[in-house]
Order: sequence, then C-alpha cells, then structure tokens
Amino acid sequence: MAADSSFVVGIIGNVISILVFASPIATFRRIVRNGSTEDFRWLPYVTTLLSTSLWTFYGLLKPGGLLVVTVNGAGAALEAAYVTLYLIYAPRETKAKMVKLVLAVNVGFLAAVVVVTLAALHGGVRLLAVGVLCAALTIGMYAAPLGAMRTVVKTRSVEYMPFSLSFFLFLNGGVWSVYSVLVKDYFIGVPNAIGFVLGTAQLVLYMAYRKATPPPRKGEDDGDGDGDGVAGDEEEGLAQLVTGQAVEMAQRRARLHKGLSLPKASGAPLSSSKPRDGLGSIIKSMSATPVELHSVLHQHGHGHGRFERVKKDDDVEAGE
Repeated sequence: MAADSSFVVGIIGNVISILVFASPIATFRRIVRNGSTEDFRWLPYVTTLLSTSLWTFYGLLKPGGLLVVTVNGAGAALEAAYVTLYLIYAPRETKAKMVKLVLAVNVGFLAAVVVVTLAALHGGVRLLAVGVLCAALTIGMYAAPLGAMRTVVKTRSVEYMPFSLSFFLFLNGGVWSVYSVLVKDYFIGVPNAIGFVLGTAQLVLYMAYRKATPPPRKGEDDGDGDGDGVAGDEEEGLAQLVTGQAVEMAQRRARLHKGLSLPKASGAPLSSSKPRDGLGSIIKSMSATPVELHSVLHQHGHGHGRFERVKKDDDVEAGE
C-alpha cells in the first residue's frame, strides 16, 4: 500500500517538477525575441543543470529510483537548452565567465564525481556520497532565486521573479517532501522541505509587490551595481541646495554692504565689490566639496554664524 502511494506521489512529483523545469520557457522566449538576456540571472540554470545531472546519477544508483531518473533526466535536458540559449545571447563578459563555470562545474566536476564514485566507492557509501552532494545542490537550486527576491524588494517590481516559477517551486517542494517521507529517503526530503519554505516566501513576496508601483527609471540602479542612477539624483539635489544657499548668502551680503556700510580692507568701492562677491560665492558654492557643503548646511539658520562667515569671506577676498 505504501509502495502504491509513493508511486502515485512520485508521478505527481514528476509532472510538477517538469512544469518547474519548463517554466523558464517564457523567459527564454523573451530573451530570444529581444536578443538580450537583460537582467535575468544565469547562475540558477547552471546550478540546476548540475543538480539534475547528479540526481539522475543518484537515481541510477538507487534501487527503485526510476521516478528520480525520469524527472531529473528531463530536467537536465531542459536546463542544458537554457544554458545554451543564455550563452548565445549573453554579453561578452558574462559569456566568458559562464563558459568557464559551465566547463568547470557541469563538465569537469560532474565527470569527476561519476568516475570517483564508480571507481573508489562501493555499496552504501557510494549512495551516501552522491546523496549528500545532490541534497546540497538542491538546496543551492532553491536558494538561487533569493537574488531575484532581493531584486523584487529593491525595485518594487516582480518583473524578474515570474509567478509560475515561484508557484511550482512551492508545489514541487511540498510533493517531493511527502514522497521522501513515504520512501524514507532523507536526501530527497531535506532539500525539498527547504524548497517548500522558500517557495512559500516567494509567493508571499509576490503578493506583496505585484501591485506595487516601481520607482522612476531615473532613480533606479543602472544595472552595473554601482548605483549611478541614485547617486546622480542625489548629486543634482545637492547642487540645487548649494546654489540656493549661495544665492541667499550673496543677497544677504548685498544687504549688509548696503545697510551697514562694512569697510573693505582694500578700500575698494562698495559698488564694485557687490557683483564680484555674489558671483564668486555662487561659483565657489557650486564647486563645494562634501565637507564644505556640510559646513554650509550647519550654518543654515544661525544668523550670527552666517554673518561671521560673510565677513570672513569679504576679508579674505579683500586680501587677495
């Protein structure tokens, strides 16, 4: 009876897992149509290709592992297609990094595991070693979309975290967790239980941000990770603030010269000093460093301090 139940659950798990593996088809249709990989991440596909390849090997080693072989064999074929398409449309620098990793991990590492397992390990130890590797990689596969979750929070947009993938990861983790309990295979159970939890978290995040309004493009990160877009807005705002401070200081200085007739050390006529002081203050303020800007902002709202600063500037310029 338990065997029949596990077989039925395994068939359901096969169907759901294949849907999970097929869910990026829409993503790659978009990549092919636009001729660009955009901001889609390539690491999950490389990780999943290695994971499905090792699970296929695990199913071949495990007695009664037919359902494990069928689902992961299909998954490995699909992931190999995704990796190939990504390599075709990726930027040159990304492509170079990706090729190195694919050759090192999906070819070199996989071949080493197969050779060492078949040549040096025997019996239960062989299955144990491969099972531990498979479980670790499956956890990595489920954890890979964490980067997409971070992007969702940062951009307030679910564009790069497709609902279908999150939903089927949730179902896949749940079904295979049940299967692992029925067949008492904890190498399958532990990573899929973690996947179930992460899939649930992705669904919650999707529901939270699916109707959120993304920030304006001008303020978004430009994609290279250095935050130039946000910095540009901040610098523009600071420039406007400094310019406003400079104009205000120039106007106050003009009023002080006119109302108090403050003497100039050089004895220059007042009428000739006003335009030069105002223009000089504006130019100096627009080129202010962050430290100088902090000093200007600190003096804002303190009349006496501002008066002393104006008088000091006048004396320095007179000395020049």
